[in-house]
Amino acid sequence: MALYIELANRLRDHIEHNFYKQGDKLPSVRQLAKEHNVSISTVQEAYRKLEQEGLVEALAKSGYFVNKARHTLDKLPRISRPPQRPLEVSQWEEVLGLLMNNGQQADIQLQHAMPYMKLATMKPLLRNLADIIKQQPEAGLGYNDIRGSNLLREQLCRIAVASGCHFHPDDLVVTSGCQEALSVCLRAVASPGDIIAVESPGFYGSMQAIKTANLKAMEIPTHPETGLSLEALELALDQWPIKAIFITPTCNNPMGFTMPEEKKQQLYRLAQSYDIAIIEDDIYGDIAYQFPRPRSVKSYDEDGRVLLCSSFSKSVSPGMRVGWIAPGRYRDKVTHIKYVSSSMCQLFPQLAVAKFIREGGYEKHLRRVRQAYEKQRDHLLNAIKNFFPSHTRVSFPVGGFVLWVELEPHIDTMKLEVLCREKGVSFAPGSLFSATGKFRHCMRIGFSDSDVEKTSKGVGLIAEAYKAMLMEEE
Repeated sequence: MALYIELANRLRDHIEHNFYKQGDKLPSVRQLAKEHNVSISTVQEAYRKLEQEGLVEALAKSGYFVNKARHTLDKLPRISRPPQRPLEVSQWEEVLGLLMNNGQQADIQLQHAMPYMKLATMKPLLRNLADIIKQQPEAGLGYNDIRGSNLLREQLCRIAVASGCHFHPDDLVVTSGCQEALSVCLRAVASPGDIIAVESPGFYGSMQAIKTANLKAMEIPTHPETGLSLEALELALDQWPIKAIFITPTCNNPMGFTMPEEKKQQLYRLAQSYDIAIIEDDIYGDIAYQFPRPRSVKSYDEDGRVLLCSSFSKSVSPGMRVGWIAPGRYRDKVTHIKYVSSSMCQLFPQLAVAKFIREGGYEKHLRRVRQAYEKQRDHLLNAIKNFFPSHTRVSFPVGGFVLWVELEPHIDTMKLEVLCREKGVSFAPGSLFSATGKFRHCMRIGFSDSDVEKTSKGVGLIAEAYKAMLMEEE
């Protein structure tokens, strides 16, 4: 397939899934050429093809725009309607089953949010780790800075600039992955019995961190394109003594949306007016498909109320266990909780990651995986369109490697997952992404694996089992 056709197909998918809406300005020719590593003439040909299809119009000296006359009939997941009261988090047994790899019988495993780690761009990192262990074997045997390696924190300051943040190394605390970062932050801003506002659906790891801290979750309706409903959040803040807002606003897990920048600003102002903290999970931010990468809520922080959490678990490898927090005004408390809970982190992975960033390996790896994941997302969306019934609703991720599928309301995806596992494929049932088991008719599917034929086969098997369940209930 010619490069310009492939690029045109990708842009068409973006338009048809309402990522670019009617009248929106599309990326410039130069920006797309740089982002997709193609020539300017390739981009021009792609735009010309879309013009011929009536999807795009060119305005002199202004660029390319989505045709205003176009109407889309896309079926995105419905905005959630969670209970309007704080609830204790359940679902641990189900989450444990997923973590203990209930999909071990499945040849095609689509249940995990796991990065693809077989790219050649990973080799410098592995070489760094091997060299450090060989050359400085004693470095990892003793105590080190509780805040983490200064070499790593310096490099974290460098890459944080892309999200609009400007840190000093002393502003950061290194953690054992993002899950520890989130747990530490919850304990720093809240006490047992407090209420935490969360997205609905939301990442099950966040939910379980809330459970472990003996907190309650207030699920807030969330739109599949623009994120947390600020109107619903404000109503909840008026009614309940919410202590903090817990969000993944950039390349959200499980739906894949990125909250618009103006809405991130509004969220921060809302938290400011109610004088509460924001815990921002930015673990997928670096693998957003758009260029430049989206700003974080933390980048608008004026008074240190935003605790930014991230790690390299999704952009590089979960096994490195290198995460970090920019805790703002909560720095001392976060450092103390980190000390009493797990003390310091293993030094070798920190040094390897720091060198990986410093020598340009991380940025090169990001460019490669962003392109790969976007391409794999498009393949997955096409597979769902081909195999699933027309009433199926699907999110349109703008980064990361997971998407959200909504089935008929009476379908139980916990039961469907059992049937699918018997067929050799697994996914994450939607009920895991709620404090109380909502979204039983939904599922999350991961698409990081570069074997698109295998993924398509898995989608076909899930669709086959789903259709069988529909027929049984007719």
